[in-house]
Amino acid sequence: MNNVEKTILSQYANSPTLCQLIKNFDQYIDPQADIDAFLANIWRIDTAVGRGLDIWGKIVGLENGRYLRVPYTEISFGFNEAGTDSSDSFGSGTFFSGTYLTRNFALSDDAFRTLILVKAMANIADGSIPGYNQLLRNLFAGRGRCYINDLGNMMLRYTFEFNLEAYEIAILTQSGALPRPTGVLASVMQLVLPGVFGFSEAGEFEPFGQGTFFTGGNNVVTPVGASYLDQTFVLNESTLT
Repeated sequence: MNNVEKTILSQYANSPTLCQLIKNFDQYIDPQADIDAFLANIWRIDTAVGRGLDIWGKIVGLENGRYLRVPYTEISFGFNEAGTDSSDSFGSGTFFSGTYLTRNFALSDDAFRTLILVKAMANIADGSIPGYNQLLRNLFAGRGRCYINDLGNMMLRYTFEFNLEAYEIAILTQSGALPRPTGVLASVMQLVLPGVFGFSEAGEFEPFGQGTFFTGGNNVVTPVGASYLDQTFVLNESTLT
């Protein structure tokens, strides 16, 4: 209790024995340490850990909590054009069975905190592109430029002009927390500038002999359990292939 002396009646305030007993009792039952621990480990999202983050996950509506169900595909028999990451040759690969497998991965506290913030901001987004842009600016403040591109034909793209962590890519593409209008295909693109070859009119691209061509790789945002994963992710504890 703060200022326990103020709670002692005036007629007992000069009794050293009684005052000492009250001070000792106050130290024995003082809840301040427990209150501080509760605020730090559960109440404040920026410092919450473990069970505290699990509670926050339920509050914002993450049904699977800190677990991401991420699809992956086995290497099956296919043509050379598909590349060795997704197909194999005669004598090495089996035919695709037609079913996709999924794996559950537990996010670390820091990664789960990011997922909670994504879902919390999505819950209050107004569904407009300016609203989504504000969400990205709040979530990735100080990281670089990130914004929404309206691609037309019921498609939009989340563009990031900086490198995302592997768990951030998985959260954005596989958690289902990233907002998008119903029926709209969303994708995620990382375009790290400078370092990409382009024309001088663009202003931020590199000339001949300096930059590499952009690979055009996008990560498609899919519902949880969907069968699309076009990149290898490392989620702290695990490697997805």
